[in-house]
Amino acid sequence: MAPSLDLAQKVKSAVSAAGHEVGYPHGHLGHLSETEEAALAGFKAFLVEKDMYTAGPPPSHDDQTLLRFLRARKWVIPDAFKQFSETEEWRKLNHLDVLYDTIDLEAYDSTRRLYPQWTGRRDRRGIPIYLFEIRHLDSKTVAEYEKKADETYSKAHTDGSTSSKLLRLFALYENLTRFAQPLCTELPDRDNARTPITLSTNIVDVSGVSLRQFWNLKSHMQAASQLATAHYPETLDRIFIIGAPYFFSTVWGWIKRWFDPITVSKIFILSAAEVKPTLEAFIDPKNIPKGYGGELEFKFFDQPNLDPYIKERATWENGHTEFPLGPLYWRPSDDGTKLECLAVGSIGQVQRNELVCTLPKAFPPEEVKVEAAAPELASGTVEADAVAEVVEGVQNLSVIEEEPKKEVISEKVFEAEAESKAAATTTAPTTMPVSA
Repeated sequence: MAPSLDLAQKVKSAVSAAGHEVGYPHGHLGHLSETEEAALAGFKAFLVEKDMYTAGPPPSHDDQTLLRFLRARKWVIPDAFKQFSETEEWRKLNHLDVLYDTIDLEAYDSTRRLYPQWTGRRDRRGIPIYLFEIRHLDSKTVAEYEKKADETYSKAHTDGSTSSKLLRLFALYENLTRFAQPLCTELPDRDNARTPITLSTNIVDVSGVSLRQFWNLKSHMQAASQLATAHYPETLDRIFIIGAPYFFSTVWGWIKRWFDPITVSKIFILSAAEVKPTLEAFIDPKNIPKGYGGELEFKFFDQPNLDPYIKERATWENGHTEFPLGPLYWRPSDDGTKLECLAVGSIGQVQRNELVCTLPKAFPPEEVKVEAAAPELASGTVEADAVAEVVEGVQNLSVIEEEPKKEVISEKVFEAEAESKAAATTTAPTTMPVSA
């Protein structure tokens, strides 16, 4: 029997609470409004003037990357430029490409165990599904991880202001944007196959986590969330929170401050009765881990249990039959007809560079090849005067606003607030997100 779509409709309605569609595929390539097309063209034009974008081919930055910054800043080009330029500088100062290519595999794996992990499967839209079980992050585990983080081997030099533990985390974000999302983009067995995948679906299990454990993890999760939001915008889609304890409303009060309102609108807190029908509305049961009512053999810490379609579509090389542990990325083959998966990272300070498999290139489909050039003003898509106005507006940007003062909450006040809210209600939050 097919699951009821009532819960799915609630989720869709909540994501569109701003009064217009913001969920995938809206606002993505192939589904842009005229205003959004104009914003993308204007953004490119200004970046060209600032020597921060080249048209190629290939372009210095693909359209889907630029669109992530525009969506995150609600299509306001000056705001998108500010975030984009800060991210480019941050990446350069911390040698993110070198970090990903040379990070020690043991360090990479120990980091992977503390953050969301790809299950090897996709949701009904073709977006990769990640699982995160927070109970494994006790204070002892995190302290040990932070101690070892300073010893991480990589050839990358850093800016000195971003901690080693967070740089290791960003190697995982690089894996999302350079491996998992491009892989899912190239799989044509999905709706909207002409639209690239730039998001992730997350199942977050908070069962078995005590109030004190949440408190001890507060700074760890806050720093990771805020930096990820700043430098990897619009990579999160729906986030399903499962197993929320009675005091979670207090925890939620400060968690939602780490994200922008659009991301907050995509976080859904499910009661035990809502888990299975809600997940099935968005994910085929064969791709839901058994621990959450599905059929998939996958537990936290496991390597991805690859979708059989991926295994069939790939041509495996060098004895591989699945993707190995560690950093991976895709590059076009010499003839442009395939993508090649490369395994990188270091073992004993010796860098690896091994071909894992090839995949037939399916994106973009031939009939909708997207031009990777700066906007052609004569095309009629964007008038020259409009672009000039956009550029002038960005050039007149004011000084960056000061960051708001960090809120300081003592542990005793935190616990007292939690107990007070717990006394007021003993019911679990529902599937609808708590509004920002």
